[in-house]
Amino acid sequence: MNSKGNIFNIQHFSIYDGPGVRTTVFFKGCNLRCKWCHNPESISPKNQIEFYSDRCIGCGACFKACPNGVHVLDDKQMHMINRAKCIGCLACADVCFANAITAVGKYVDADYVFASIMEDYLYYSNSKGGVTFSGGECMLQIEFLYEILKRCREKGIHTAVDTAGNVPWSSFERILPLTDLFLYDIKAADPALHKLLTGAENVRILNNLERLSASGKQILVRIPFVPECNDGQIPGIAGILKSLNISRVEVMPYHKLGDNKYTALGMDNELKAVEVPTEAMMDRAVEILVSEGLNAVKT
Repeated sequence: MNSKGNIFNIQHFSIYDGPGVRTTVFFKGCNLRCKWCHNPESISPKNQIEFYSDRCIGCGACFKACPNGVHVLDDKQMHMINRAKCIGCLACADVCFANAITAVGKYVDADYVFASIMEDYLYYSNSKGGVTFSGGECMLQIEFLYEILKRCREKGIHTAVDTAGNVPWSSFERILPLTDLFLYDIKAADPALHKLLTGAENVRILNNLERLSASGKQILVRIPFVPECNDGQIPGIAGILKSLNISRVEVMPYHKLGDNKYTALGMDNELKAVEVPTEAMMDRAVEILVSEGLNAVKT
């Protein structure tokens, strides 16, 4: 079997997505809409283009290559993107040698991804590393994910799945035997606030976490810490996690490294005015988690 899926990046030599040196495969498509998302290009399951106007040299190659009239000039003769017409063919990105237009998304087969993983094979055993599947939400492409996980298991490669858990439990059951570690995101304890911040309630997410804990699989919970959003949720999250089989909790500070991506994708950034958390805020969050007996750190 050689199933296909849509990815938007394969990052080699990653050290932030699980133990050791890892290859992280980013799947395209997510069923949450977190207000602080730093990878907005991961949200849509379809191919997209990013447009960086400061790089554009006005050569006109994209205008000629596009079959749908997506590239237009405004009344000031400035290059604009009519995204309503874009079908994600990526023809414009292919001809833009100035890299003003970049492709986001690529439909590939399991062979392609696994070949890329195997490029780093020698580094995994030396660093106790492996492969992490992330997104977006990688579990939305469950058969594609299963096929690559299966190949990794056959080669003895350590596997980690980074998920927000907002999928049917049957999806977890499909990959449980093939996954060594789950990186599980928890955004908020309160269901109403969770829906406000992410577009979905957290009942299924927390139920899946409880069942995953009972399965005995290693779980690393990651909490994005976002001032003015979920910074008051740490005590509630600690109360949920303290009775579960969680090996480690990482508190991750909100950052602004993805801000320029929103502009490039023609998307609104709702948290543009929100400041990053202070060290004192992060330390206090960790203290609350540790006080409940959790192995918690800030990253």
